[in-house]
Amino acid sequence: MKVMKFGGTSVGSVNSILSLKKIVEAEARTQSVIVVVSALNGITDQLIATSKMAKNGDKQYREEYDAMVQRHHQMIDTVVTDDKKRADLLNQIDKLFDQLKSIYFGVYLIHDLSEKTQDTIISYGERLSSHIVAAVIENGVRMNARDFIRTEKKHGKHVLDTELTARLVRETFGKVCCDSVATNKTVAVVPGFISRDRDSHETTNLGRGGSDYTAAIIAAALDADVLEIWTDVDGFMTADPKVIQSAYTINELSYVEAMELCNFGAKVIYPPTIYPVCIKNIPIKVKNTFNPEHPGTLIKDKIDNDLKPIKGISSIKGTTLITVTGLSMVGVIGVNRRIFTTLANQGISVFMVSQASSENSTSIGVRDEDAKAAAEVLNAEFAKEIETGAMFPMQVESGLATIAIVGENMKQTPGIAGKLFGTLGRSGISVIACAQGASETNISFVVDGRFLRKSLNVLHDSFFLSEYKVLNLFICGIGTVGGMLLEQIRTQQQVLMQKKRLKLNVVGISDVSNYVLDRDGIDLDNYEQRLRAGEPANTEKMRDDIVKMNIFNSVFVDCTASRQIATLYQTFLEHNISVVAANKIAASSDYDSYIKLRQTARDRGVWFRYETNVGAGLPIIGTINDLCNSGDKILKIEAILSGTLNFIFNEIAANVPFSETVRRAKEQRYSEPDPRIDLSGTDVIRKLVILTREAGYKVEQDDVEKHLFVPDSYFEGSIDDFWKRLPELDADFEARRKVLEAENKRWRFVATMEADEQNPSSFKTSVALKEVPQGHPFYGLEGSNNIVLLTTERYKEYPMLIQGYGAGAAVTAAGVFANIMSIANI
Repeated sequence: MKVMKFGGTSVGSVNSILSLKKIVEAEARTQSVIVVVSALNGITDQLIATSKMAKNGDKQYREEYDAMVQRHHQMIDTVVTDDKKRADLLNQIDKLFDQLKSIYFGVYLIHDLSEKTQDTIISYGERLSSHIVAAVIENGVRMNARDFIRTEKKHGKHVLDTELTARLVRETFGKVCCDSVATNKTVAVVPGFISRDRDSHETTNLGRGGSDYTAAIIAAALDADVLEIWTDVDGFMTADPKVIQSAYTINELSYVEAMELCNFGAKVIYPPTIYPVCIKNIPIKVKNTFNPEHPGTLIKDKIDNDLKPIKGISSIKGTTLITVTGLSMVGVIGVNRRIFTTLANQGISVFMVSQASSENSTSIGVRDEDAKAAAEVLNAEFAKEIETGAMFPMQVESGLATIAIVGENMKQTPGIAGKLFGTLGRSGISVIACAQGASETNISFVVDGRFLRKSLNVLHDSFFLSEYKVLNLFICGIGTVGGMLLEQIRTQQQVLMQKKRLKLNVVGISDVSNYVLDRDGIDLDNYEQRLRAGEPANTEKMRDDIVKMNIFNSVFVDCTASRQIATLYQTFLEHNISVVAANKIAASSDYDSYIKLRQTARDRGVWFRYETNVGAGLPIIGTINDLCNSGDKILKIEAILSGTLNFIFNEIAANVPFSETVRRAKEQRYSEPDPRIDLSGTDVIRKLVILTREAGYKVEQDDVEKHLFVPDSYFEGSIDDFWKRLPELDADFEARRKVLEAENKRWRFVATMEADEQNPSSFKTSVALKEVPQGHPFYGLEGSNNIVLLTTERYKEYPMLIQGYGAGAAVTAAGVFANIMSIANI
C-alpha cells in the first residue's frame, strides 16, 4: 500500500489534474492507494487575502470570492465529462462556497477575524479540491480528514495528538487498505492540511505545508510501503536551480539529510513530514506530476555506496543576526536559557546559534520579520545588566543570508570545513557567523545577503555538486585578437563540456562602442547583434556593472591595447575577479603598480595572467617563472621580441627598400596602424621590462638604453608626413645592407638584459639594432617569429632557447585562451 500526496501545482490546472488521474489510476490497479491533496495552487493565499479584505470592510472581497468560485467551476466543467457526475459535483462545491460566502459576509459585517474563523476559512481550499479529485479519479471516494486527524492546544498552538490520530486513522482506513484491491478497488481521497481539535471539535489545521504532514501521518499509522510526494519538481536538487543552472536532482537522501535541507530552505517537503515515516523506516519518494517518468528522489534510512561528502546546499534569505554580548556572560550559568526562553515565549523561532568559546557572546539567526521583536524582548530581558554596563544592548545586523551544506559523509571526510571557508575566502566572501553540530551533517554559516548567489554558485562548483565547472568570462575588445578568441571559445565550448566537464560562460563582451552583460551567458553565434543593442561604451560604468554582478569564478579578459582599460585591473582583482591580459600596459607600467597588481591577486586568491604580453602564444613568461620558482637565477636575456621588426629586416632586399618593407608590414597587419609605434621600439621596451621583472629585477621603462635606427624627427608630425619622408632613409639602409650582405650578416633588433655576475643585483637593459653573423641563433629567424635565449646559473654553457610565432591574431588568441584554461584547471 502507498500514500500519494499531490501538491497545489499538481491540482492547480486542467493538465495537472488529468496527469494526477492517470498516475493514480495506474497505481490503483495493483495496490491499495490513499491520495492526499492540497488546495488548488494559490487558493490558500487567496482565501487568507480575501478574509483580510472582508475584515477591513473592503467590498472588493466579493470579487475575489467570485473569482475563486469561477475558477473551481471552470475546472469542473473541463475535467468532469459525465453530465450527472458533473452536476452532483457542482452541487457539492456550491454548498461549500455558500458556507464560505456566509462566513466572509459575517467577517465583513463585524470587522473581526478570529483565529477560529480564519482556520475555518482556509480549510475550504482542501475541502473543495478533494471533492474535485475524488470525482475525477475512477472509484475515488472522498474522506473527511477532520474525522481522524486530531490536534490539541499546547502553548497557544494546535499540535498533533499523535496517539489519538494514529488510532483513528487505523480504524478509518484499515478495511480500505486491506480490501480495496481484492474488492471494489476504491481510492481514498483525503484533504490535506485540515484537522479538528480533540476537545472543542473546532476545525484546525497542521500549518502551511501541512498536506505533506497529513500524508506522512497516514502512511506511518498504516505502515505503508512508501510515501510519495508529487510536486512540480523532479525531486530534491543539489541547490536552488533558479540560482544555479547546473543544479541537478539528487537520486537518494537519508532522512537526516532531507530534514536538514528542508529546515534550511529547500521547499520540496514540509519539514515535519519526515519524522512520522522516519521512525517507521518508511521511504519517501519525491516525484514530478508533470514528468512522472523521472525517477525522482528517494529518501530512506541508509544510502548504499554513498561516496559524496556533500549532498546539497540550501539557504535562507532575509536573515538577521542578533548578538548578545557582555563580559558578565563569561562563566554565568543560565544566560542562554534566558535568551531562548524569552524568544520562545514570544513565538520567535531561532534557526541558527553561534557562540564564542569565551562565552562572552552568543549570536542567533532569526528571520528579518522577527528581528525587531526579538531585539526588543531581549533588551527588556537583560535591561538591568545593560543598565549597569555588564552587558551591551543587542547588536542587530540585517540583510544577511544563511547557507547550509548538508551531507552525512562529511563526518568521514576531513577538511570539508577548511575547503568551505577557503573557497569562500578566495571568492571575496566573508563569513559573519558559523555553526556545526557534532554530528557533522550540516555546516551552517551567515554571509552578506548580496553575496548569496555568488556563495551558492562557488560552493556548488567547488564541491563537485555541479555536473561541470563554470568559468564566467568578460571579454573586452573584439578586434583581431579578441574576435579570434571569441571564435576559438565558440568552437571549443561543446568539446570542453564533453571532455573536461568545463563550461566557459561568456557573460560580458565589449568593444569601443558598446558593452553587453548577461550573467546567464551570451550566445556566441550572434553576439554582434547583442553587442550593437548593448550599453554605450563607458569604462567606469562598465567596471561598476561588472563588479555589481558579483559573479563567481569570473575572469576579465583584456584584448585591447587601452591604457584606460588597464586601469580597471586593480578594482577587478580587489573584487576577486581574475584578469587575463593581452594588453602589455599594466605589466610594463611603473614598478610599484605592477607589484601591487600581483600582490593583490595573491592576497585575494585570484589570478593575474599575461603570458601573451611577450611572444604571443610562446611559453616565455611561464618558463621564466618556473625557472625562478625552482631556485634558478636568470643571468642574461637576449631576445627578438618584435615580429613586426623581424619581418621588416627579413623583407629588406636590393629590390625591396626599407620604406617598402614598412608599408608591407602595415598592409599585412604585422605592424600597428601607425608603424612608428613599432619603429620607436616602445613595444620591445615594454616586453623587455616585463621579462626583466619576471626574472626578479626591478626595472622601469626609462631604465632601458635605446639605440634606435630611425631618427627622432620621423616620430614627429602626422602619419601622412611620416609616409612622405620615410623613403629618404632608403639609400642609407641600402648602402649598409650591401655591406652586411658581403659580410654574411643580418640586422636584428635585439632586446638584452644582462646581470653583473660579480654583483647580481646590478644589471643593464637595452634595445638596439644589431648586426648578427651567420651561425648565430638569431641569424636564420624567419618571418615574424620571436626568439628568446635565457642564460641562467643552470643553463650557463648552453642557454635555453624558445622560438616560434611571436605575432598574429590566431596564436595570440590561443595564448590568451591557454591562460584562461590555466585558471579553469586550478
